[in-house]
Amino acid sequence: MKVAIINYTGTVGKTTIAAHLLSPRMNAAPIFAIESINETAAGLGVDVEKMNGDKFRSLFKKIMLEDNAIVDVGASNIEGFMNNMIKFDDSHEEFDFFIIPVTSGTKEQKESIQMLNLLASIGISANKIKVIFNRVNDDVDDEFPFIIGRHKKDKSFTLNKECAIFENELFDALSVKGLTVDAILNDPTDYKALLKNNREASDKERNQWADMHGLKALSKSVKRNLDDVYDILFI
Repeated sequence: MKVAIINYTGTVGKTTIAAHLLSPRMNAAPIFAIESINETAAGLGVDVEKMNGDKFRSLFKKIMLEDNAIVDVGASNIEGFMNNMIKFDDSHEEFDFFIIPVTSGTKEQKESIQMLNLLASIGISANKIKVIFNRVNDDVDDEFPFIIGRHKKDKSFTLNKECAIFENELFDALSVKGLTVDAILNDPTDYKALLKNNREASDKERNQWADMHGLKALSKSVKRNLDDVYDILFI
């Protein structure tokens, strides 16, 4: 499966979705970051090949050679990427899905709609254009009226309100540590036992162990949310 994560607007969680949601559930699919300015999934300890949007021919060749691939298109390169995809006739057919993450801000929703409109205008079918509601606080209907309203008027993209990643402090905490959800859950260290059996350890060590134990506990519920979203996303 080959997936592009794309949006005109930045800070909607494209890299988070590539590293935390997709890659671990796509047999550790390679991530190609089309980015020249912002942080990529490499900052989370994931292998990433970084490219510029004007290198579309090289990217196209690389993804054709892969069984699974994730293309994370940064906002700084979106214009170049889209212009080149249009120039290469039918190149969009090499992608199985286009994922559009959206957050609840008015600007972010309106720019996401522009992205959805452009993808539909170049002939990409609705079943290949998927919306993910990201950083949801409580209720998708209340927080995303523009996206939902657009879908009611025009079914040119796929929307499922259950495809929602809920706001959680874990993602920011793991970004600081350079870890993914799966990486921390696969860490075999028993931090609780370290705390219990090493009372003479330094405060720094004990604080680190306590922090890691808490992050592992929090990661379990987040992983359940991500598992559900992934299953829903490709129905």
